[in-house]
Amino acid sequence: MSSLARPTDGRMIGGVCAGLARRFGTSSKTMRVVFLVSCLLPGPQFLLYLALWVLLPSEDKARTAW
Repeated sequence: MSSLARPTDGRMIGGVCAGLARRFGTSSKTMRVVFLVSCLLPGPQFLLYLALWVLLPSEDKARTAW
């Protein structure tokens, strides 16, 4: 498993789904579908996405930090 960071390539909006997919070893398309399906359920999915967008470092910044 790789570290959790938003990749610089393969982003659609913020790179959160692509980063989660890379971390858990799935495709980014699958992670995006899972997110869209989860939006049909009640809960704070959009707030979680926004929080991850703000809190997760970009991949290029994560490389320079270590």
